[in-house]
Amino acid sequence: MEKLTGIKAISFDADGTLWDFVKVMRHSLKFVLEAINELDPQAGLKLDIDLMIKIRNKIANELKGIVTNLEDIRLHAFRETLKAVKRPNEELANHLNQIYLKHRFEDIELYDDVLPTLRALKKEYTLGILSNGNSYPERCGLEEMFDFVVFSQDFGIEKPDKEIFNIMLEKAKCKKNEIVHIGDSLETDIQGAINAEMKCIWLNRNEMPNPDNFKLEYKITSLTELIDILL
Repeated sequence: MEKLTGIKAISFDADGTLWDFVKVMRHSLKFVLEAINELDPQAGLKLDIDLMIKIRNKIANELKGIVTNLEDIRLHAFRETLKAVKRPNEELANHLNQIYLKHRFEDIELYDDVLPTLRALKKEYTLGILSNGNSYPERCGLEEMFDFVVFSQDFGIEKPDKEIFNIMLEKAKCKKNEIVHIGDSLETDIQGAINAEMKCIWLNRNEMPNPDNFKLEYKITSLTELIDILL
C-alpha cells in the first residue's frame, strides 16, 4: 500500500474503531437487567437485553434532531422501557441510567491494536477524535492520547454531515489536504469525509466486501497498518 504523505493530523472515529461498542453496550445492559430483576422483579420478567436495545433505538429515532445528548436519550429509553412493561418509575429509570453509564465508560476494552498504534503515531502527528458517540477520552483512560475531540452531541450535527468535519478541521488547525479520518463506518465516517473533501481510510476489521459505490483509496483491517501507511 502506498505511503500517505503531506498529513499533519489524524482523526479517529471512536465506537467500533477504537473499541467494540456493541460489546460494551450489551455488557453494560447486563448490569442494568440485574438491577431491574433485583429492584422490580415484575419488570425484569418481561425484559431482556435485545428488547432494551430495540426500545432505545426507537427512542433515538423519535428524538433525532430534538435531543442530541446521548445520555439524555439513554435516560428517555429507560423511562420508556419501564413504561413498555407497565412498570413506570422515574426514580428507577434514573438509577438504571447511572448504572449503565458507569459500566459504559469504566468497562471499555480497547482493541489490541489501539494503544500501540496511537503511541507510534502520536510522535509525528496531531491526533483527535470525531465521533457521533459520547465516549470522551478522559472517561476511557485516553486523555493523554488526543489533541482535539469533536463530538456530534456538542454541536447538534452528526456525521456524515460535512459541517462536523469542518468543525474538526478547525480544532485540528490544519488544511483539508493535511488531515486523514479513520473510521469503521462507510455511511458515516467514509461518506462524511468524502462529503467534506478530506482523505479517509476505512477500517474494515471484519473484512466485509467493499460496496461498488465507494471508491476507496485506502482500506485496512487493523489500525497497525496505519504505521506503514503514515510513518
